[in-house]
Amino acid sequence: VLENASDVMQLEDARKGLVDSAKEIGRYLKEVCATEPSIHVYSFETPQEQHGQASRLISKLRDPNTAHEEFLYYIQRAYEMLFSHVYADAALPSKRSIITKTPVTSPVRNYAVHRIPDVDSFIKNSVMCVMLRGALLPSMILSKEIQEYSSDDFVTPFALFKIKRDDSKKEANMDYILDLDKSYFNLEQLDGKDLIFADPMNATGGSLVTIVSYLKDHGVKPKSVKFINVISALKGSLRIVRAIEGAEVYTLWMDPVLNDAAYILPGLGDAGDRLNGKDSENNPRNIIQLIADYGSSITNLYRSQVRQIEQTVLDR
Repeated sequence: VLENASDVMQLEDARKGLVDSAKEIGRYLKEVCATEPSIHVYSFETPQEQHGQASRLISKLRDPNTAHEEFLYYIQRAYEMLFSHVYADAALPSKRSIITKTPVTSPVRNYAVHRIPDVDSFIKNSVMCVMLRGALLPSMILSKEIQEYSSDDFVTPFALFKIKRDDSKKEANMDYILDLDKSYFNLEQLDGKDLIFADPMNATGGSLVTIVSYLKDHGVKPKSVKFINVISALKGSLRIVRAIEGAEVYTLWMDPVLNDAAYILPGLGDAGDRLNGKDSENNPRNIIQLIADYGSSITNLYRSQVRQIEQTVLDR
């Protein structure tokens, strides 16, 4: 209707109808999620003053006019907010002190003391599990947040899973293909661990369910499974918490439905392409090439994570 509105009055009516529908959908999603305590939606669990920041951020990510560098910036912001929601808020009121030497030396050397949430007990058993390729940079961002908040500069180990869905299938019968030849992980290092999956989009939940099912079939018993998304579809969230015992879904935003091709509506397009650029169908980049293409500003910022990922690949 918005696309075809022919005059100002018709356009205003269409806008009002869309806003009213969005409010109604939001109320419905909140009611459904209230029945599933393992699904955590940012705006359903945080103070109202914080909701505008999340809403504006999601609107920028949805906008097709948001350029690549700006898209990366908003993904980084999204995962900083999600880290606080998943870990920092849970750690309160426990805090620890950081003593920082500043550049100021007059009249004497100056130091500053800052108090931050003590998240050590929540993170020290963690492994960052990456569903290549769209989840690579988000996983690095979240690992960096964990490192910055830890008391001993803890860098999460990484497990890398090359998985894709069969795009010849429709949503109703979608299949997921785990490519073990292009995956890098050690089953023993995953057993008994807190597994963290940071994927910007959760449509059907099928990729996560496929990976966790594979791990369990091969003797891995995770202590916990967290799926941390920027946008999650209701169907995918419900599937995960019902299919994986003890799994929790954290999302900055909840979208209501999928289309027949299993893409989120309204969604934001292909997050992998918007984060990494498109790959040639016949010559896709490997993980090292993907990291290199992020450029020096990203690889330098996340250098500890890059080293850990490179070591994971080399150790296989």
